[in-house]
Amino acid sequence: MAEVHDFGIIVLLVAAGFALAVLTSRVSERFSVPGPAIFLLAAAVASDLFPGLADELEIREVERIGVVALVVILFDGGARIGLRRLRAAAAPVLSLGVLGTFATAGVVTLAAHWLLGFGWVTAGLIGAAIAPTDPAVMFSVLGRREVGGRTGTILEAESGANDPVGIALMIGMIEFATHDDASFWTVVREFSLEIAVGLAVGAAGAYGLVLLMRRVRLASPGLYPVRTLAAAGVVYGAASVLHGSGFLAVFIAGIVTGDERSPYAEDVERFMTSLASLAEIAVFVALGLTIDLTSLSGRTWLDGLVLAVLLAVVARPVVAGVLLLPARLRFGERLFVMWSGLKGAVPIFLAAFAILAGVDDANRIYDIVFVVVLFSVAVQGSSIPLAARLCGVPMREAR
Repeated sequence: MAEVHDFGIIVLLVAAGFALAVLTSRVSERFSVPGPAIFLLAAAVASDLFPGLADELEIREVERIGVVALVVILFDGGARIGLRRLRAAAAPVLSLGVLGTFATAGVVTLAAHWLLGFGWVTAGLIGAAIAPTDPAVMFSVLGRREVGGRTGTILEAESGANDPVGIALMIGMIEFATHDDASFWTVVREFSLEIAVGLAVGAAGAYGLVLLMRRVRLASPGLYPVRTLAAAGVVYGAASVLHGSGFLAVFIAGIVTGDERSPYAEDVERFMTSLASLAEIAVFVALGLTIDLTSLSGRTWLDGLVLAVLLAVVARPVVAGVLLLPARLRFGERLFVMWSGLKGAVPIFLAAFAILAGVDDANRIYDIVFVVVLFSVAVQGSSIPLAARLCGVPMREAR
């Protein structure tokens, strides 16, 4: 009976926490503060007020929660974009998602080394961690808004495309940092393998899922969403087992199947979107619980804020501005994309990789990345509607 009682307390606390998180959506809409910012900060404060919460959650468990959440979020995000929308913005999405991730990581690395005095390896790990934008934040901010032109598609698709790139880059950097015989080519090899296998498995998985959707009828309407969720898990798992990017594979599978007409497609879409919202809450709360705000030193806050401001006003605008030169966008649209590169769960998730790998200064990297993400989601995320108005980008609440 004691076991039932103890587990009941856990269920009560978790369910109450999710209920409160859902209710914060009204706060988010009223004050234009992204939900992820509220979840992240509230969880961090809760872990300080109730230290036992953080003690129950190890960093490895957080990493696994992040994996499951990103699988759902990336598949749902890819499906909402679809091939038709992606084709209209493929060139800027690929340039920002691939070249932009490398360039941003390089700029941050240089700043962390020259301005903040980090060693090259640690600076490189920080650059790799905070280079990608975040699909959970971008889909949360833009998903309930209709954005005119191609800017919404560019930002959403970029956030899905650059996460697998950033994760592959981070894995390569960790290999470089933890092996004495590693070299620059170690990073190149790991990155190339992750991307190539991820693309191949994603395309093959999407083809298989499309065949199932067209030819296999299920006994109950309620099984169609379950089939889609299971397929996303299979695609991720297969790519990971083959040493590829499971996140890229899932995102590709979502994009390819997003425009596919199939029985109960609207029900599947609603199910996956609801599950992605739940995953967003879970991952930001889990990440927030790992942060002890009282232990963050003044130097950590300063380093994080310096990098956050540098990212927002220098690195992102310069990199995105150059890469968007060939794109047919109005000046205001370019400015909007240059400002709207939001950081979120993925950078903290990548910093958790560094802790699990036991690299030097991993905990300091983790804390700095948290400060960068908090600034990005709270300050930049809240400014998105205002930025759209100032840049002349049509944006309205979706009904």
